[in-house]
Amino acid sequence: MSPTNDQVLKPKGELSLQRPALGEATNMFGDVYGGWVSAQAVLAAEMRAAEIAQGRVATVSVGPLQFMSPVLVGTVLSFYTRVQELGHSSVKILVEVWGRCPDGSELRKVTETECVQVAINKSGHIRRLPRDE
Repeated sequence: MSPTNDQVLKPKGELSLQRPALGEATNMFGDVYGGWVSAQAVLAAEMRAAEIAQGRVATVSVGPLQFMSPVLVGTVLSFYTRVQELGHSSVKILVEVWGRCPDGSELRKVTETECVQVAINKSGHIRRLPRDE
């Protein structure tokens, strides 16, 4: 179903990362490799989780990604994050990936995924998330 004028899709969440898709991230067809996009989505989730954890975090899981359209070289990708759930030591974050076409004309949703991050200390052991008391 395509959106009507009243249903224009817009990014939800906080802009956590923005970067252009460059030529070294392409597959054999010249489109940006999905693994590169996935890695950037995880980085955006880690950045958001590190703010919440006030320190070091580690990725526990990454959900599936279904690409809605290919990403062309030069597309500026924006990674929006939303906290889905806070645990004692973990945070579940939804990452929406949006792309602006190289000519700047069109903004479209590329994919989304859910990432779980856990707060860790300097030794790599799980620690509690700080809480506002």
